[in-house]
Amino acid sequence: MRARLADKVALVTGGGLGGIGGASTVAFAREGARVVVCDLDVERGEAAVEAVRAAGSDGLFVATDVTRDDQVRQAIGRAVARFGALHVLMCSAGGSIPADDFIADVDLAVFEHTMRLDLLGTMLACRYAIPAIIAAGGGAVVNLSSGAALRGSSPAHVYTAAKGGIVALTRALAGTYARDRVRVNAIAAGRILSRRILESFGPPGQPGPVPDRQDAAGRLKDYPFWVGQPEDIASIAVFLASEDSRMITGATIPADGGRSAY
Repeated sequence: MRARLADKVALVTGGGLGGIGGASTVAFAREGARVVVCDLDVERGEAAVEAVRAAGSDGLFVATDVTRDDQVRQAIGRAVARFGALHVLMCSAGGSIPADDFIADVDLAVFEHTMRLDLLGTMLACRYAIPAIIAAGGGAVVNLSSGAALRGSSPAHVYTAAKGGIVALTRALAGTYARDRVRVNAIAAGRILSRRILESFGPPGQPGPVPDRQDAAGRLKDYPFWVGQPEDIASIAVFLASEDSRMITGATIPADGGRSAY
Protein backbone atom coordinates (compact mmCIF):
# COMPACT_ATOMS: atom_id res chain seq x y z
CA MET A 1 0.00 0.00 0.00
CA ARG A 2 1.32 3.43 -0.94
CA ALA A 3 2.09 5.73 1.97
CA ARG A 4 -0.61 8.38 2.32
CA LEU A 5 1.83 11.31 2.32
CA ALA A 6 4.41 9.97 -0.12
CA ASP A 7 6.25 12.74 -2.00
CA LYS A 8 4.75 15.40 0.26
CA VAL A 9 6.53 18.02 2.35
CA ALA A 10 4.97 18.93 5.69
CA LEU A 11 5.81 21.67 8.18
CA VAL A 12 4.77 21.33 11.81
CA THR A 13 4.88 24.21 14.26
CA GLY A 14 5.44 23.11 17.84
CA GLY A 15 6.79 19.92 16.28
CA GLY A 16 9.33 19.00 18.95
CA LEU A 17 8.94 15.64 20.67
CA GLY A 18 6.73 15.44 23.74
CA GLY A 19 3.40 16.70 22.49
CA ILE A 20 0.83 16.59 19.71
CA GLY A 21 3.16 18.32 17.25
CA GLY A 22 5.95 15.82 17.85
CA ALA A 23 3.61 12.85 17.52
CA SER A 24 2.26 14.33 14.28
CA THR A 25 5.78 14.89 12.97
CA VAL A 26 6.56 11.20 13.42
CA ALA A 27 3.19 10.10 12.01
CA PHE A 28 3.67 12.24 8.89
CA ALA A 29 7.13 10.75 8.38
CA ARG A 30 5.81 7.21 8.69
CA GLU A 31 3.34 8.05 5.93
CA GLY A 32 6.18 9.15 3.66
CA ALA A 33 6.33 12.91 4.18
CA ARG A 34 9.51 14.89 4.52
CA VAL A 35 8.97 17.03 7.59
CA VAL A 36 10.16 20.46 8.66
CA VAL A 37 10.02 20.77 12.45
CA CYS A 38 9.56 24.25 13.90
CA ASP A 39 9.94 24.67 17.64
CA LEU A 40 11.47 26.98 20.23
CA ASP A 41 13.03 24.04 22.07
CA VAL A 42 16.14 23.07 20.13
CA GLU A 43 16.68 19.77 21.93
CA ARG A 44 13.15 18.52 21.37
CA GLY A 45 13.10 19.82 17.81
CA GLU A 46 16.31 18.07 16.85
CA ALA A 47 15.07 14.89 18.55
CA ALA A 48 11.96 15.05 16.38
CA VAL A 49 14.09 15.23 13.23
CA GLU A 50 16.03 12.17 14.41
CA ALA A 51 12.70 10.38 14.85
CA VAL A 52 11.72 11.40 11.32
CA ARG A 53 14.90 9.87 9.97
CA ALA A 54 14.40 6.75 12.06
CA ALA A 55 11.00 6.43 10.38
CA GLY A 56 12.76 6.34 7.01
CA SER A 57 12.13 9.89 5.85
CA ASP A 58 14.05 13.17 5.80
CA GLY A 59 13.62 16.17 8.06
CA LEU A 60 14.81 19.64 8.89
CA PHE A 61 14.70 21.51 12.19
CA VAL A 62 14.22 25.28 12.22
CA ALA A 63 14.27 27.04 15.59
CA THR A 64 11.15 29.20 15.39
CA ASP A 65 9.18 31.54 17.60
CA VAL A 66 5.74 31.43 15.97
CA THR A 67 4.87 34.85 17.39
CA ARG A 68 7.67 36.42 15.32
CA ASP A 69 6.66 37.32 11.77
CA ASP A 70 10.23 37.24 10.47
CA GLN A 71 11.02 33.85 11.98
CA VAL A 72 7.86 32.19 10.63
CA ARG A 73 8.47 33.64 7.16
CA GLN A 74 12.06 32.40 7.20
CA ALA A 75 10.98 28.93 8.34
CA ILE A 76 8.60 28.58 5.40
CA GLY A 77 11.32 29.82 3.07
CA ARG A 78 13.82 27.31 4.40
CA ALA A 79 11.30 24.48 3.97
CA VAL A 80 10.78 25.32 0.30
CA ALA A 81 14.49 25.90 -0.29
CA ARG A 82 15.41 22.55 1.23
CA PHE A 83 12.69 20.34 -0.23
CA GLY A 84 11.45 22.30 -3.24
CA ALA A 85 7.82 22.65 -2.17
CA LEU A 86 5.37 22.68 0.73
CA HIS A 87 2.16 20.66 0.71
CA VAL A 88 1.05 20.36 4.34
CA LEU A 89 1.04 22.77 7.28
CA MET A 90 0.15 21.69 10.80
CA CYS A 91 -0.16 24.46 13.38
CA SER A 92 0.25 22.83 16.78
CA ALA A 93 2.36 25.42 18.61
CA GLY A 94 0.38 26.83 21.51
CA GLY A 95 -1.39 25.79 24.68
CA SER A 96 -2.88 27.11 27.87
CA ILE A 97 -0.97 28.25 30.92
CA PRO A 98 -1.97 27.74 34.58
CA ALA A 99 -2.28 31.50 35.14
CA ASP A 100 -5.26 31.68 32.75
CA ASP A 101 -8.34 32.65 34.73
CA PHE A 102 -11.86 34.05 34.73
CA ILE A 103 -12.06 37.11 32.49
CA ALA A 104 -12.64 39.47 35.43
CA ASP A 105 -9.52 38.22 37.20
CA VAL A 106 -7.00 37.26 34.54
CA ASP A 107 -3.86 39.33 34.18
CA LEU A 108 -3.66 41.13 30.85
CA ALA A 109 -0.15 39.74 30.36
CA VAL A 110 -1.72 36.27 30.24
CA PHE A 111 -4.18 37.50 27.61
CA GLU A 112 -1.41 38.87 25.41
CA HIS A 113 0.80 35.80 25.81
CA THR A 114 -1.99 33.33 25.02
CA MET A 115 -3.43 35.25 22.09
CA ARG A 116 0.00 35.72 20.54
CA LEU A 117 1.06 32.12 20.96
CA ASP A 118 -2.18 30.36 20.03
CA LEU A 119 -3.96 32.67 17.60
CA LEU A 120 -1.27 34.94 16.16
CA GLY A 121 1.12 31.98 15.81
CA THR A 122 -1.48 30.10 13.78
CA MET A 123 -2.28 33.14 11.66
CA LEU A 124 1.37 33.82 10.83
CA ALA A 125 2.04 30.22 9.83
CA CYS A 126 -1.00 30.23 7.55
CA ARG A 127 -0.03 33.65 6.18
CA TYR A 128 3.26 32.36 4.79
CA ALA A 129 2.54 28.68 4.24
CA ILE A 130 -0.64 28.96 2.19
CA PRO A 131 0.99 30.78 -0.75
CA ALA A 132 3.69 28.11 -0.79
CA ILE A 133 1.07 25.36 -0.75
CA ILE A 134 -0.77 27.05 -3.63
CA ALA A 135 2.49 27.22 -5.59
CA ALA A 136 2.91 23.47 -5.06
CA GLY A 137 -0.49 22.79 -6.62
CA GLY A 138 -2.53 22.57 -3.44
CA GLY A 139 -2.51 20.70 -0.18
CA ALA A 140 -3.79 20.86 3.37
CA VAL A 141 -3.63 22.95 6.52
CA VAL A 142 -4.39 21.35 9.88
CA ASN A 143 -4.93 23.76 12.77
CA LEU A 144 -4.99 22.64 16.37
CA SER A 145 -7.91 24.01 18.34
CA SER A 146 -9.54 22.64 21.49
CA GLY A 147 -12.80 21.24 22.71
CA ALA A 148 -12.91 24.37 24.85
CA ALA A 149 -13.59 26.36 21.68
CA LEU A 150 -16.78 24.38 21.08
CA ARG A 151 -18.24 24.24 24.58
CA GLY A 152 -16.53 27.01 26.56
CA SER A 153 -14.09 26.33 29.36
CA SER A 154 -13.84 27.63 32.89
CA PRO A 155 -11.74 29.22 34.20
CA ALA A 156 -9.40 29.31 31.16
CA HIS A 157 -11.33 32.09 29.44
CA VAL A 158 -8.43 33.47 27.40
CA TYR A 159 -7.39 30.07 26.04
CA THR A 160 -11.03 29.40 25.13
CA ALA A 161 -11.20 32.66 23.17
CA ALA A 162 -7.90 32.02 21.37
CA LYS A 163 -8.88 28.51 20.33
CA GLY A 164 -12.30 29.78 19.25
CA GLY A 165 -10.51 32.26 17.04
CA ILE A 166 -8.67 29.39 15.39
CA VAL A 167 -12.00 27.71 14.55
CA ALA A 168 -13.26 30.92 12.94
CA LEU A 169 -9.99 31.48 11.10
CA THR A 170 -10.09 27.92 9.80
CA ARG A 171 -13.54 28.46 8.27
CA ALA A 172 -12.53 31.76 6.70
CA LEU A 173 -9.38 30.34 5.12
CA ALA A 174 -11.20 27.24 3.86
CA GLY A 175 -13.77 29.33 2.03
CA THR A 176 -11.17 31.63 0.54
CA TYR A 177 -8.62 29.09 -0.66
CA ALA A 178 -10.77 26.15 -1.77
CA ARG A 179 -10.50 27.44 -5.35
CA ASP A 180 -6.72 27.11 -5.00
CA ARG A 181 -7.06 23.47 -3.92
CA VAL A 182 -6.02 24.21 -0.35
CA ARG A 183 -8.08 22.47 2.30
CA VAL A 184 -8.09 23.97 5.81
CA ASN A 185 -9.43 22.05 8.80
CA ALA A 186 -9.03 22.07 12.56
CA ILE A 187 -8.94 19.50 15.34
CA ALA A 188 -10.67 20.34 18.63
CA ALA A 189 -8.67 18.21 21.04
CA GLY A 190 -9.69 17.11 24.52
CA ARG A 191 -7.32 16.63 27.44
CA ILE A 192 -4.20 15.21 25.80
CA LEU A 193 -1.47 13.84 28.05
CA SER A 194 1.38 15.71 26.45
CA ARG A 195 4.56 16.43 28.32
CA ARG A 196 3.37 19.97 29.02
CA ILE A 197 0.06 18.86 30.51
CA LEU A 198 1.68 16.17 32.65
CA GLU A 199 4.29 18.60 33.93
CA SER A 200 1.62 21.19 34.79
CA PHE A 201 -1.26 19.11 36.12
CA GLY A 202 -0.13 15.49 36.37
CA PRO A 203 -2.33 12.54 35.32
CA PRO A 204 -6.08 12.93 35.99
CA GLY A 205 -6.86 12.13 39.60
CA GLN A 206 -3.29 12.62 40.80
CA PRO A 207 -1.87 15.84 42.22
CA GLY A 208 0.37 17.91 39.97
CA PRO A 209 2.53 20.99 40.50
CA VAL A 210 -0.47 23.23 39.73
CA PRO A 211 -4.00 22.46 41.00
CA ASP A 212 -6.28 21.25 38.19
CA ARG A 213 -9.17 23.66 38.46
CA GLN A 214 -11.11 21.83 35.75
CA ASP A 215 -11.53 18.65 37.86
CA ALA A 216 -10.21 16.32 35.19
CA ALA A 217 -10.76 13.23 37.32
CA GLY A 218 -14.44 14.00 37.80
CA ARG A 219 -15.06 14.75 34.15
CA LEU A 220 -13.29 11.59 33.10
CA LYS A 221 -16.03 9.54 34.77
CA ASP A 222 -18.65 11.03 32.45
CA TYR A 223 -16.43 11.27 29.37
CA PRO A 224 -14.04 8.30 29.44
CA PHE A 225 -12.64 9.13 25.99
CA TRP A 226 -11.94 12.78 26.85
CA VAL A 227 -8.35 12.03 27.89
CA GLY A 228 -6.01 10.80 25.17
CA GLN A 229 -2.44 10.55 23.98
CA PRO A 230 -0.69 12.82 21.45
CA GLU A 231 -0.75 9.92 18.97
CA ASP A 232 -4.55 9.96 19.01
CA ILE A 233 -4.57 13.48 17.59
CA ALA A 234 -1.68 12.71 15.23
CA SER A 235 -3.78 9.99 13.58
CA ILE A 236 -6.50 12.52 12.84
CA ALA A 237 -3.92 14.98 11.53
CA VAL A 238 -2.62 12.40 9.06
CA PHE A 239 -6.15 11.81 7.81
CA LEU A 240 -6.79 15.54 7.33
CA ALA A 241 -3.42 16.05 5.65
CA SER A 242 -3.94 13.21 3.18
CA GLU A 243 -6.19 12.68 0.18
CA ASP A 244 -8.34 10.41 2.35
CA SER A 245 -10.09 13.61 3.47
CA ARG A 246 -10.14 15.32 0.06
CA MET A 247 -13.83 16.30 0.40
CA ILE A 248 -13.40 17.88 3.83
CA THR A 249 -12.54 21.55 4.30
CA GLY A 250 -13.65 24.19 6.77
CA ALA A 251 -14.41 21.53 9.36
CA THR A 252 -13.48 21.36 13.01
CA ILE A 253 -13.19 17.74 14.10
CA PRO A 254 -14.02 17.21 17.80
CA ALA A 255 -11.63 14.77 19.44
CA ASP A 256 -12.74 15.31 23.01
CA GLY A 257 -14.63 12.16 23.91
CA GLY A 258 -18.02 13.77 23.35
CA ARG A 259 -17.69 16.60 25.87
CA SER A 260 -18.58 19.22 23.26
CA ALA A 261 -21.53 17.14 21.99
CA TYR A 262 -23.56 16.53 25.14
